[in-house]
Amino acid sequence: MGFAAIKTIAIVGARGQMGALFVRSFHKAGYAVTTLDRPYRPDGTDDAIRAAVAGADMVLISVPVTATREVAQALAPHMLPGAVLCDVCSVKVNPLSQMLEAYPGPVVGTHPLFGPVIPEGFEPRVAVCPGRGQGAAEAVAGVFARAGFAPFDSTAEEHDRAMAVMQGLNFITTVAYLAAARQTPGIEKYRVPSFERRLEAARKMLTQDRELFQLIAEDNPFLQETVRQFTAYLDIAAGGDLDLLSARASWWWRDTA
Repeated sequence: MGFAAIKTIAIVGARGQMGALFVRSFHKAGYAVTTLDRPYRPDGTDDAIRAAVAGADMVLISVPVTATREVAQALAPHMLPGAVLCDVCSVKVNPLSQMLEAYPGPVVGTHPLFGPVIPEGFEPRVAVCPGRGQGAAEAVAGVFARAGFAPFDSTAEEHDRAMAVMQGLNFITTVAYLAAARQTPGIEKYRVPSFERRLEAARKMLTQDRELFQLIAEDNPFLQETVRQFTAYLDIAAGGDLDLLSARASWWWRDTA
């Protein structure tokens, strides 16, 4: 099979929110899509796995990061020789290593930088990280592009370093800030608009997605390094050099200056 000839895609974890999104998107883009749900549970049988993935040119794992190794091991014996094995985990170094260990064929790591509901006006970017197989990453990127997403090239390390900030540090600093804030007596009477906006931004993270963010943070090999770098900036703030921090923070708006 040539990588340019990906025609059939198996979605593993198809009943999950992200899995269901890709079932719809790839089917709409003209791909033949087969589905499988939770092969790592006792009710997952070899027959069900074989029926879903045996004829697929690309197998996309959409399961919790903690299940990646077990799922990849269950899928590998039933995959078409030369088929591409992918995942959509929010971390890449460890899942990519687990897929490479479980499956001897082409492997690609991907991370859609959005949830099951894509905000209006948000470009649905997908990080694509090569694992094994010349041309495999390009073929997978082509699948996402054809389905209306915006893939870009990455490496597992670059991705995880970035997500240690975007997801891990964001979660840690949010929970630390709000935990510290509650220690101030009577603080609930002083909720200014900027604080309300911060609370609202944190609401879903802490009331619905807390376990997800904790799992992502724990599985990112660069998170502790990122936290140490952040505490160095807190030390600068404690020393009173807020002008330096403000100047560095303004980098995000450098194109509008």
